[in-house]
Amino acid sequence: MQNRKFGSQLHVNASVVARRTSLDLPVDLPLDRWRSLGTHIAVIADSSSWWLGDWLIYGQAHYPDRYKIALADTSLSYQTLRNYAWVAGRFGVARRRGRLSFQHHAEVAGLEERAQDHWLEQAERHGWSRNELRRHIRESLRAPERRPPPEEAATRPGTSEKQAAIRFKITTERRIRWQKAAANQGQALAEWIVSVLDRCAPATVRPADGATAELPHHPVLAGRALEECGAAHARCGPLEPAAPQP
Repeated sequence: MQNRKFGSQLHVNASVVARRTSLDLPVDLPLDRWRSLGTHIAVIADSSSWWLGDWLIYGQAHYPDRYKIALADTSLSYQTLRNYAWVAGRFGVARRRGRLSFQHHAEVAGLEERAQDHWLEQAERHGWSRNELRRHIRESLRAPERRPPPEEAATRPGTSEKQAAIRFKITTERRIRWQKAAANQGQALAEWIVSVLDRCAPATVRPADGATAELPHHPVLAGRALEECGAAHARCGPLEPAAPQP
């Protein structure tokens, strides 16, 4: 599609004119051309996010003394620009998928590279929208909960070990942070919690008599151990990862 720019107007063709605040369409525009035009507009809108992100990264590297002035020229919010730059910085050009939107990439930007590629591949293969991608990621992190009655304990299949259910309350922010850590390790949330506690127990519980000790089954102690040891065993990142500072 050939575009000719005249001042503040963009002439898409002889009958369609795009202005900063409007799009002038002819009354007899055929359906196929109308649909094609919408596709082009969507591509431009999505591409602009990548363009702004790359533009910001370049400016920060080459013109640090004029970076903030350039940001003011865009009239976009500082946080919006930070998000563009952060997502663009998380994906090199070779790893960006043209069949998926910028928002698809933003949805997985907080994960490790292998997890990013996995989920983007699934979204591309199955034609998921951004919201569908988000839903599938959340479902993968939601471990099935099978709790025995409070007075009973289950026996692990093939062993004589008794299994007990532990319940404790956590904040939503902490749950999301732990879920991201679990996803980075390729584990369900419950599995990740158990693995972190198992790794931390030897360092946090010192038996006085030299006997083998286990981390007490106490909700406060369990939450404290996860909070203290989780960051050392999984690169989960902040809840809202910070973008490069200008």
